[in-house]
Amino acid sequence: MWLNLSVTEFILLGLTRDAGKQKAVFGVFLIFYLATLLGNFLIVVTIKTSRTLGTPMYFFLFYLSFADTCFSTTTAPRLIVDALAQNRTISYNECMIQVFTFHFFGCMEILVLILMAFDRYVAICKPLRYTTIMSRHVCRVLVILAWVGSCIHSSAQIFLALRLPFCGPNVIDNYFCDLQPLLKLACMDTYVTNLLLVSNSGAICTVSFIILLTSYVVILYSLRNHSAEGRRKALSTCTSHFIVVVLFFGPCIFIYTRPPTTFPIDKMVAVFYTIGTPLLNPLIYTLRNMEVKKAMKKLWCSKV
Repeated sequence: MWLNLSVTEFILLGLTRDAGKQKAVFGVFLIFYLATLLGNFLIVVTIKTSRTLGTPMYFFLFYLSFADTCFSTTTAPRLIVDALAQNRTISYNECMIQVFTFHFFGCMEILVLILMAFDRYVAICKPLRYTTIMSRHVCRVLVILAWVGSCIHSSAQIFLALRLPFCGPNVIDNYFCDLQPLLKLACMDTYVTNLLLVSNSGAICTVSFIILLTSYVVILYSLRNHSAEGRRKALSTCTSHFIVVVLFFGPCIFIYTRPPTTFPIDKMVAVFYTIGTPLLNPLIYTLRNMEVKKAMKKLWCSKV
């Protein structure tokens, strides 16, 4: 049920109100966003066109880069534009759309990271059955399930957001719309809504993080039976995945698994997982992966 009573738009305060710092925010985050688009675009095109990157790990990396691009796009362009804008308003409908897309692609990234961890688990712990378990058909089905799961999660979030009544206050002390700051503006008791938020977003972040940590512990334990070269290669791949997991899930758990309170550091924490992680992922997966670097070099040298 649509319970908004009077608010037709919200005012986003952004990262800072200082005019000098706003110009710095514009320049820095424009560079970050363009680098994110370029890095993830290179990975997507390289995997799509390379014949050597046809394994399930790169199939999932393709969708991780796609999700990263879309996830960053849900927040970064408005942050950049608003840094120089006099009027930092966002309409109610645009705010709801942002809540939906932000959680959709954020959840998509989480589920793809879990699929990548599962792929590494099968490759290292069950190498003889790897091609059977991780067939192309199975990988496609898993990605479809990730899309469906993301849709269910984001639909639940937008359902909670649409039920919030707003009677007057419309200033959001953040650079994008999300349920946490919207709860502060709602003219109702939001205790139950916050519990639902924690049980949805908070549980997804925490449970997924535990699953991923457990999978890497199992993988590390199983490596004791591998050769030195096999351990080195497996550790290199898993280390890249683990870095991404910690960088993404640490801030998410901090934001979504607590009572409806705000801290001065919240906006910088949000910057880390909404803009920082999508920027770092291409660097982590390319700089630490010789196969991707070779395929990328071969592709783009032939283009030149």
